[in-house]
Amino acid sequence: MPVIKPTCVRDLKLRVNLADVISRVVTLRKAGGTRLKGLCPFHNEKSPSFHVDPDKGFYKCFGCGKAGDVITFVRETEQLGFTEAVEAIGQRFGIEIEYEKGSGPSREERSLRQEIFEIHELAAEHYHQAFKAHTPTGDYLRKYWVEQRKFTPELAEEFKIGAATPNDDGLGALLLKRQFSEDALRQCGLFFIREHAALTLSSLRTRFRGRLMIPIRDHQGRVVAFTARQTELTPEDDPAREAKYVNSPETPIFTKGNLLFNLDRARTSVGDGKPFVMVEGQLDALRCWSVGLKTAIAPQGTSITETQLVLLRRYHTQVECFFDSDGAGQKAALRFLPMALKAGLEIRFLRHTGLAKVDPDVLFLEHGLPAYAELQRGSLSAMAYACQSVLPDATNASSEQKSRAAKSLLELVAATESEVARTEFLNEAAGYLRIAPSALQHDFQNFTANRGRTPTPPEPAPKPVPNNAASPELHLLMVCLHYERTGKPLSAVLPHDWIDASHVAGVLLNRFLAEFEHDSWPGRDHLDDLLETPEEKALVASLLFDTPPFDDPHKVANEGLRLLRARALEPRLQQIELDLANHHADSETDPISLLKERSTIQRQLRQPLELSVAV
Repeated sequence: MPVIKPTCVRDLKLRVNLADVISRVVTLRKAGGTRLKGLCPFHNEKSPSFHVDPDKGFYKCFGCGKAGDVITFVRETEQLGFTEAVEAIGQRFGIEIEYEKGSGPSREERSLRQEIFEIHELAAEHYHQAFKAHTPTGDYLRKYWVEQRKFTPELAEEFKIGAATPNDDGLGALLLKRQFSEDALRQCGLFFIREHAALTLSSLRTRFRGRLMIPIRDHQGRVVAFTARQTELTPEDDPAREAKYVNSPETPIFTKGNLLFNLDRARTSVGDGKPFVMVEGQLDALRCWSVGLKTAIAPQGTSITETQLVLLRRYHTQVECFFDSDGAGQKAALRFLPMALKAGLEIRFLRHTGLAKVDPDVLFLEHGLPAYAELQRGSLSAMAYACQSVLPDATNASSEQKSRAAKSLLELVAATESEVARTEFLNEAAGYLRIAPSALQHDFQNFTANRGRTPTPPEPAPKPVPNNAASPELHLLMVCLHYERTGKPLSAVLPHDWIDASHVAGVLLNRFLAEFEHDSWPGRDHLDDLLETPEEKALVASLLFDTPPFDDPHKVANEGLRLLRARALEPRLQQIELDLANHHADSETDPISLLKERSTIQRQLRQPLELSVAV
């Protein structure tokens, strides 16, 4: 695999703003000075502890301890290797990647995921051009889009709506011409290919035919799949002819339960007073967008998953659910509710007070954005919706019916981790059921006890990654990184055998001092080649992110030296004293030698250690 030039990596870090990359995944807000903060993408949290310093080019989470630079962030959030991450950043920001020994990796050497991303971008453009073309397929699907679905051509352009012809449309030939690898073509999900068949143009049987193509993008805006809507052009021999919608199969870049349609756009519009609006289908979300409701999202034809809700929670805590008001929509809402409460989301359910049955697509088509205000006026809280669903007529319900309903509601209350929210939910449910709040509270305590859990178990925050906070090695490492002029003199007075290399800080201090000693220190902004493990990279990023917690680095360095010397020499001194006290005639130890060694160690401990540089 060709190696990216170190100069190219350094240039990329200088040119790419870290906040621009992280804001694709995390909603960032000002945290004082130039720093930003948001909810950590590496663990589930309710209060933001993830901080970004664009000037230094580092991020750090004070909850779980994760830290790194722009390349580390892309690697960890997108599960990419180093080369893949650098290539992905370069592609997004128009930076040419330079490689050692040649012009770059061949198709065979490139990552499978990166190839499949490129295939989908090409396929999306291919289908979109077919939609715009003046051909029987293009003419029909544009007419279908405008006249039957009542969408505008401008919306089709914005979302790159496409058309798949009833027969071979040339996509396979295009991709073969681009010389994508066989693995990428077999695993991209756009074709049916027999397992042992040779890969030729004739063996690439296109999966989507005669359908309206809707590109599916991940939360970073990359095309990862398609939803294909059945039309009159869908041929009879299509294996999924009767299916109204067909999604791409799961691939190395697409897992249905891990993303939400339109999240890449909606996440930039949410905020105070602008919650996410979750609808059931992609066309519902497109209708919302077309009338100006820019925060609409939709799952990928499957039940909502916890992964999707955790993803939402990164950007905003408030979600309004606008599911179809039929039985299936209500069941979907009740499946969704406990997971949403567990994820710490604030949920409301939209409903139209003047209509018994509401379809989001039809409602917004007929009434436009003003219909949204009417929906909000009739909206219900999570518990109110649940109460009305499990017991529609509480006024005339028997005590037995109320008891059964209460049991269902307690399941929902137990899903939330917030004790305050639980109390509010129990009071709200008691009011609806027309029973004493204390009675429902008592039943909840019994319910949680019978389930083997206490009623107040907020999930503990993840333990921070150990950072050797008490070690003198860590303090000396911070001095070397923030006050680089100390490195050379420190390497001259600190013996390597005084350093404890059983933890990361000691390993790095040893390595860095060796670089200083041989005048090969590359500078703190160019340490990639010196960092060998993710733990080393995370620790250095964390130290560079933090402002040193001291005003006098010279004093800290001298104190660190004193502690290391004492730790290295005092145990031996104690052992010598013990040997001398227990010495007897047939002992193999020479008391004269012990006395001389004791004198030498005592002299070393008394001798001051001072760095010979002004810092």
